[in-house]
Amino acid sequence: QVQLVESGGGVVQAGGSLRLSCAASGRTFSTMTMGWFRQAPGKEREFVSISTWSGSTVYADSVKGRLQISRDNAKNTVYLQMNSLKPEDTAVYYCAASRSRWAQRRADFDSWGQGTQVTVSS
Repeated sequence: QVQLVESGGGVVQAGGSLRLSCAASGRTFSTMTMGWFRQAPGKEREFVSISTWSGSTVYADSVKGRLQISRDNAKNTVYLQMNSLKPEDTAVYYCAASRSRWAQRRADFDSWGQGTQVTVSS
């Protein structure tokens, strides 16, 4: 498994931006698909985005054009740049790692961070 630590959450007004970071250790980062999920109060944890080990990306329809995932293999870190934030983006955001290149289901990921809270006020 890999250890994941998220940071960068906070409170922001609607229309604002935040950048989340996830630092990984314990397994070869460059060979992993890294993902972001989020969980709003009373809702299931949902897929947000992945960055495959080859640099390809996939996004949930709800975040396309507003959120951007990137990775720095030299720093073992994956980022989630969040722009044009909406109140419905309020959730705990989780970083996750998978051995499966196109992983998008929760069950495909075997390592999870502790989560970071993002609150978007209207």
